[in-house]
Amino acid sequence: MKTMNTDHVGSYIHIIEANTTTDRVYQALTHEIPLWWTEVFEGASSQIGSVFTIRFGDQIHKTMRVKELIANTEVVWLVEDSLIALPELKNQREWIGTTIVWEIEQNNNMTKLKLTHIGLNPDIECYEICSGGWLQFLGSLKKFLETGHGTPYKK
Repeated sequence: MKTMNTDHVGSYIHIIEANTTTDRVYQALTHEIPLWWTEVFEGASSQIGSVFTIRFGDQIHKTMRVKELIANTEVVWLVEDSLIALPELKNQREWIGTTIVWEIEQNNNMTKLKLTHIGLNPDIECYEICSGGWLQFLGSLKKFLETGHGTPYKK
């Protein structure tokens, strides 16, 4: 089992704490992505080897493979395809080959969720846009976990 102290120098890391349980967080990451990230969701995210695609309009999509699942503890996705077709980005496929690691830990009556996006770092072109996107949707995830209602991207 990995711990919250896993160090990925230069990777995007953000921690949120939510007034919820570890199993609730795990459920949100494996079965309820459309309720907090984007309603435009295809595929499945609940088993190792599952592949899912999320879309934000016609210009942005990401396809991920579930690489690791440890119930109520860890979820790992590998980005297999990605397009961020924004005119300000020259390299619109920077997410391909990056890894998204979610580490879940009970902390008294709160649950700590650590997101590490390995490969998303200040040296890549989309860092500012993408880290801003993560902040937006992590806020939605926290809201969803605490109230049952997130603010996902809508069609």
